[in-house]
Amino acid sequence: MAARHLYVVRHGAADAFGELTDVGRRQSELLGERLAALPIDAVWHSPLPRAVRSARIVGERLPGVPVREAAELVDHVPLVPADPPPAWAGFFDGFDAAEAAEGARLAAALLDRFARPAATGTHEVLVTHAYQVAWLVRHALDAPPARWLGLSCGNTALTAIGYHDGAAPTVLLYNDMGHLPADLRWTGFGPGVRP
Repeated sequence: MAARHLYVVRHGAADAFGELTDVGRRQSELLGERLAALPIDAVWHSPLPRAVRSARIVGERLPGVPVREAAELVDHVPLVPADPPPAWAGFFDGFDAAEAAEGARLAAALLDRFARPAATGTHEVLVTHAYQVAWLVRHALDAPPARWLGLSCGNTALTAIGYHDGAAPTVLLYNDMGHLPADLRWTGFGPGVRP
C-alpha cells in the first residue's frame, strides 16, 4: 500500500439553515486557492448542503479534480461517552442508545474508508464537519475516544494527516488558517480570546 494524504476541512461558515454565508463562500475560495498548489486527486464531501457547496467552490479551483459525495463524512456525534465531562453533560442529555449506536457506526465507517493507507499514493480533500475532523485527528493521534470532545476547528481550517503503510498516522497540520485573512478566521467557534 502507498501513502494516503488527507486534507481535512470543516465547511465554510454557514447560516442557521445550513447554507453558506458570504464569509463561508470566500473562505472556501481561499481554501481552494491554497490547495491548488497540491497534487489533489479527489475532493470528497458530506451530503449536507454547507459541505456540498464548500466542496464545489474548492473544486472550481482544482481543474479536472472530481468532486464527489461520501456519506461517511456526514455530520454526527461519533461517540457518546458513558460518563460525559460535566461541561458536556447538557450536550449529551437526551441521546438515546439507538442514536449513540448510529453515531458509533458512522464513526467506524469514516475511519474504515479514509483513515488508512491507500492502494496507490493519493492526495484527497475531505470537506466535512467539526466533529468528523476531531474524530480523525483523535484517531491519528491514538488518543482515547472521548478526546474528540476537546478538539474543535474553524471553518475551512486545514488539517493534514498522512497514512503510510506499516507506520502510525502523522498529523502534519491541525486547524491551520494561514490561507485566511484575519477577518475570516475563527468562525465556527464561540466567543473568546483568539491568538
